[in-house]
Amino acid sequence: MTTYYDDRSVRVTSTTLRVDEQSYPLAELTMVWHRRGSRSWRVLAGRGAIGAALAGPLVAALLGIALAVWLHRSLTVTIAIVGASVLVGLAVGPLADVLFEHLDRSYVRGSRELEMWATWRGQPVRLLHTGDALRFGQIYRAVQRAMERVPSGPGAGPGAGAAQNVIGSSGTRPSPRSRP
Repeated sequence: MTTYYDDRSVRVTSTTLRVDEQSYPLAELTMVWHRRGSRSWRVLAGRGAIGAALAGPLVAALLGIALAVWLHRSLTVTIAIVGASVLVGLAVGPLADVLFEHLDRSYVRGSRELEMWATWRGQPVRLLHTGDALRFGQIYRAVQRAMERVPSGPGAGPGAGAAQNVIGSSGTRPSPRSRP
């Protein structure tokens, strides 16, 4: 038995797909497809907040420099204001690394809810529901690999002529697709 994917709630092997406590023999899954939900405004707002946090110190530094030039004070006061503004702008450096990492992770996780569905024993069944795009893609691809190697239909052996297992895309009529 080959394991294609395994985490705390999903396990895909060469014979079975287990999601939480429910197990589905791959030979009984005749069609698998996925659906994407609507965008999460919470995720998009979080990305905007990260962008604002990145731009904030830089804007403050530029405003400080503009203020120093506009005030026409003595050279010492102008240099002090410009120096403080540059220090504020440089503060974005260490902060930027952390913020860019969070921004990158938000794109890896995605901004949509993703669902994997299958026809099991003649009924459509939602196998998986997650907002983590990376994890969903890994699981979906593992199911694809596992189903490519399983005989079609219950009790089907090589050359049994049973209906072929199908991995599809989103929507009601699945068609083969290389990625979710």
